[in-house]
Amino acid sequence: MSNMKTIREQVDMTQSALAEAVGLTQGAIAHYENDRRKPGLDECRRIVAALNQRGARVTLDEVFPPSKAVA
Repeated sequence: MSNMKTIREQVDMTQSALAEAVGLTQGAIAHYENDRRKPGLDECRRIVAALNQRGARVTLDEVFPPSKAVA
């Protein structure tokens, strides 16, 4: 599960604004936030960069934590 929605809201950014900043649709952002779809690495990097431009100061792993392997 990503932390994208929480961080996006902390920097007072709408889904539409984030989508425009990274070249995606608002629907794609909604799908990523609700774990209906997974963004590719390039999209993840663009999302993190856009959040950081708004003042978030987060890393890729903070926004999209690595999934824990089940042993």
